[in-house]
Amino acid sequence: MISVSTLLCDHGADGNRLRYDIDTGTETPVTDRAQRRPVVVWNTTNRCNLKCVHCYAGAESEPKDGELTTAEGKRLLDDLADYGVPVVLFSGGEPMVREDLEELVAYAADAGIRPVLSTNGTLLTADRARGLKRAGLAYAGVSVDGLAELNDEFRGVDGAFQAAVEGIETCLDVGLKTGLRYTVTGQNVDDLDGVVDLLTDVGLDRFCFYHLSYSGRGEDLSSVDLDAAERRDVVKRICDRTLRSHRRGDEIETLLVGNYADAAYIVEYARREFGEDTARRIYERLEQNGGDPAGERVAAVDCLGNVHPTQFWRTYSLGNVRDRSFADVWEDDSNPLLQAVRNRPENLTGRCADCRYKEICRGGSRLRALADGNGLFGPDPQCYLEEDERRGALPPASAD
Repeated sequence: MISVSTLLCDHGADGNRLRYDIDTGTETPVTDRAQRRPVVVWNTTNRCNLKCVHCYAGAESEPKDGELTTAEGKRLLDDLADYGVPVVLFSGGEPMVREDLEELVAYAADAGIRPVLSTNGTLLTADRARGLKRAGLAYAGVSVDGLAELNDEFRGVDGAFQAAVEGIETCLDVGLKTGLRYTVTGQNVDDLDGVVDLLTDVGLDRFCFYHLSYSGRGEDLSSVDLDAAERRDVVKRICDRTLRSHRRGDEIETLLVGNYADAAYIVEYARREFGEDTARRIYERLEQNGGDPAGERVAAVDCLGNVHPTQFWRTYSLGNVRDRSFADVWEDDSNPLLQAVRNRPENLTGRCADCRYKEICRGGSRLRALADGNGLFGPDPQCYLEEDERRGALPPASAD
């Protein structure tokens, strides 16, 4: 995740220590030290009550045979806690369909892991929201991908938009920190401002904008993805909107997720808006962040216990937590894919090889590069940087 509001506006956010090793400025920081272990996405089930056309998990109406049980889930959480994992994201499918979700959230919180939730929001009744808050859930990210008509078309169920908005309002009513998750495509880019305006009016102040991952059913949507000019325009709009909001005193939190060309763009944006000193400060924070996190600062465990480099990279299993501990899987230096993604800057090819921003981008998504036929070290097809941006000079070093 790239925090636009922190980088451009010095917004205090819970995850600042984790992402940039800077003071959080909040009362509930994710951690009091820089990230040493990966954030883990646990796809707790493949079952979902919706039928989203862009679902990276390819979720279905029924669970898969052999999904991790409550007891196995608790063993996994113990394992993650022992390894020092700072955050576990309960995802799916739709994690709310698991009747033991509150029990698992409470177990994670008691083990010292910050539990957060990714949900479509339609099952967030007042009772469930209160139960999750009591269990220790730190945050619920609710996915909405357009205004009512388009969102319901994306989600495959009439009324999904209204139910999700009501779920957000319910979370806010019970005091559960909540935010928007919006995957931007060519089909819904025009609804983005309307969704943000509507949810701002109901009290939301955290907005995460995702780039499309070519995984699961999302792989079939690459033809309707944004082109380079459209992607650049929407990222600029998000930066502009964030600045305007903070300048008028609305301290929203805005994040970009899934495309580390955004890191380079924000440095260029800061250079134009604020000058070289600010651009250098932002570059140094992004250097600390480390670029695309697959296989390093992000990991995923699917509903069957398979470990993946990210939640999107589901075609390759690094091992299974039923056979080995998560730590043993993640620390296995003999795994060729882990070795490759952890040493990628010197192996990048094409336009990535000579890009001045490769240390804060690391070539972007290796999964999208593979899906586009560019090989493991080829360019991410979602890169939208212009040639003069890739080849110019970095901001001058700080004078201290």
